[in-house]
Amino acid sequence: MAQALDIARWDLECEFNNTDHRTELNGVERLIVRRGQPFTINLHLRSGVYQPDGSALDLTVETGPQPSDQYGTQASFGLTDQIDTSRWSAAITSPPGNMVSLSICSPPDAPIGRWRLTLGQGGRVDFVLLYNPWCTGDVVYMDSEEKLREYILAQDGIIYRGGWKYPIPTPWNYGQFEDGILNACLRILDMNPKCLRNPGKDASGRRNPIYVSRVLSAMVNCNDDKGVLLGRWNDDYDGGVSPLSWKGSVEILRNWDTNACQPVRFGQCWVFAAVACSVSRALGIPCRLVTNYNSAHDTNSDLVIERYVDENGQLVQKSRDMIWNYHCWVENWMTRPDLKPGFDGWQVMDPTPQEKSEGVYCCGPIPLKAIKEGELTYKYDASFVFAEVNADVHTFMKSKDGSTKKIISSVQVGLKISTKSVGSDRREDITHLYKYPEGTDEEREAFTKANHQNKLLQQQDNAGLLIVIKVSTEMRKGCDFDVFAVITNNTSNEKKCRLVFGSRAVSYNGILGENCGFKDLLNVQLAPGEEKRVALRMNYSKYAENLTEDNLIRLAALLLDYGTQEAYLAVRNVVLVNPEIKVRILGEPKENRKLAAEITLQNPLPVPLQNCCFTVEGSNLTGGQIFTERLNSTVEPGQEAKVKIYFTPTHSGLRKLVVDFDSNKLCHVKGYRNIIIGK
Repeated sequence: MAQALDIARWDLECEFNNTDHRTELNGVERLIVRRGQPFTINLHLRSGVYQPDGSALDLTVETGPQPSDQYGTQASFGLTDQIDTSRWSAAITSPPGNMVSLSICSPPDAPIGRWRLTLGQGGRVDFVLLYNPWCTGDVVYMDSEEKLREYILAQDGIIYRGGWKYPIPTPWNYGQFEDGILNACLRILDMNPKCLRNPGKDASGRRNPIYVSRVLSAMVNCNDDKGVLLGRWNDDYDGGVSPLSWKGSVEILRNWDTNACQPVRFGQCWVFAAVACSVSRALGIPCRLVTNYNSAHDTNSDLVIERYVDENGQLVQKSRDMIWNYHCWVENWMTRPDLKPGFDGWQVMDPTPQEKSEGVYCCGPIPLKAIKEGELTYKYDASFVFAEVNADVHTFMKSKDGSTKKIISSVQVGLKISTKSVGSDRREDITHLYKYPEGTDEEREAFTKANHQNKLLQQQDNAGLLIVIKVSTEMRKGCDFDVFAVITNNTSNEKKCRLVFGSRAVSYNGILGENCGFKDLLNVQLAPGEEKRVALRMNYSKYAENLTEDNLIRLAALLLDYGTQEAYLAVRNVVLVNPEIKVRILGEPKENRKLAAEITLQNPLPVPLQNCCFTVEGSNLTGGQIFTERLNSTVEPGQEAKVKIYFTPTHSGLRKLVVDFDSNKLCHVKGYRNIIIGK
């Protein structure tokens, strides 16, 4: 009969195991491993030696508060000749002796989270188990080392904001491996209402990234639970901070975790998405953040956005349906065994609280292919995401007498869907993954399948009068500039028209602010084939006090044909560009060596900047801390604001130093610098 090993002590070999499992950036003080991949524990025996045929060891693993063999949250197993990667198994890999190397492997579908390992009568070991996208048997497996470096290991990234004509890259520090972040991510799972109601079933559900993604979608916002972020979409940020002030997820997740899970104030779509990306990557689900420009918010599920304008071409808020200048969500990578074959890969998951799904503010995961093919019955929330990128837009003019009339407008949704490229800071356009090109047979078929009228049938013949808005190339904040309504008469008759050309400040989610400039021309005459350009001057003195933090102005040009009584509307959002932040590294970047960075910004405004402040952070650069440098002096027009900061990189490789500048007149100007840290 085999004798049980008499264990005196053990060594978890955290540095070796964590490095082998690509979790060493979390630290090497505790064991963090990935499922479906063996890890090693060295056992030091109190007496006797290990003999292949004469030694035995009983092992038990458990997770969750109610471990059960039935739910896969408990398993008991002994030593075998070799590891079986399809189930919990253990094998000795060292020769006979009083020190034993024990190799243990979890199945590739084991629930993620905190586990307890009991080694016979010898004691208990705690470890964390994560998804394993490097393991072919794991449903999050991704067959590209380069993509895994981006979608799992990269701790920083680029979020695209601005407008579809001018996407603005904004740096973000995901920081999923910073101290304390993994604990916060596991706590998010523990605080979700499904876990609080039935912790045993929830622990079992964590084997499935579909389930976990849905939990994260609900828990990153706090609308139904003790979630991470509270949303706020107006300019009142009392009791918190503007969403634009965040530079990364680390401070948000730490604040939530250390303040008894009280929601962090405040978030908007890109903040919700960025935090969800950090948590997904921390848990081992490949994830990327996506921006959809001209994103529709369809509240009544008819796949149509109805917009009303007044006789000046300005929006009248008559419907809850909205078109956001942009909207951000994430895509998580996984197979979908719950759907028919062909719908594996990227899945949309949106944590911004917009509409309820199964009674909770969450959205997804839904395969990109289901959106592209118009498969709106597939789980989860296909029709809502389909509308965000494909809804038809019908525009009506509401007259003073209350009557409404449909007008000709060229507004489209789902433009220039963008994400950061793999391995570089370039923008990748992934619109083709969500929709077929406008006007193709495939697009028509997708709309038919979605039981929705083809938008080709909705397009009106615009061979008569044409109006578009064109802008100057240099639309920088602080400058005066012109925008133009360009009118073309494509008919064989002379046209007499009225042109109303206005501008208003606007938030990224479509909420209109104050007037920034207006022109009403009652007698515009165009000969057959004639083109006219009408300029509208945008003066800094006029728009400066009306701009929101988003730096957006909505231009609307309404053309009324006196002869036919038809109305034509052109709409365009313009982004005023902030000044560039320049970062200069002083010295050679080396691991664990003090480094200096000189940061400068030139005041582009015709007024002085006061209360100037730079804040800086970067994963494995600033030790998870935020550095703040304030200027004591005023920065006059044309002068530079300049500071020098010192930091010590802790890991080698490519790192991103993220900078934010604030003053009384320039709020949340973002900048970054990529730094290659040597050993």
